[in-house]
Amino acid sequence: MEFTLNSVEDTVKLGEKLGNLLNPGDVICLIGDLGTGKTYFAKGIAKGLEIKEPITSPTFTIVNEYRGRLKLHHFDVYRVNDIEDLLSLGFDEYIYSNAVNIIEWANYIDELIPEEHIYINIYKLPEENPNGRKITIEYHGSRYDYIKELK
Repeated sequence: MEFTLNSVEDTVKLGEKLGNLLNPGDVICLIGDLGTGKTYFAKGIAKGLEIKEPITSPTFTIVNEYRGRLKLHHFDVYRVNDIEDLLSLGFDEYIYSNAVNIIEWANYIDELIPEEHIYINIYKLPEENPNGRKITIEYHGSRYDYIKELK
């Protein structure tokens, strides 16, 4: 699936649409350069999960937890230098729980990502619009067949 968006608001809205569909245990991998909108997309997902508290990037804490319609674990693994450090935080317990898990910079820890996951790439489109984004969504595993409803 591919989406071309024109604003930060559109990025949040697409995240919200996905968040409305998510189920317990879903894993969302967000990939994109610095400043592409990964955290804004995560904010939209949280909105779709009916989370009321502000969503911030867990760059220095590695994971933030939120409660809404479903529990959310929001990871930012940009600063993780050693996979063992992440595992010592209980990454497996988080990722294999009944919470929705969003992992920013998931490409840094590919070997830890469950076989079934949603992979989202966010690209800037500065030549067309400084706030323009192209978002591609791929899902891996039959548990995500419902993503076809995202339009």
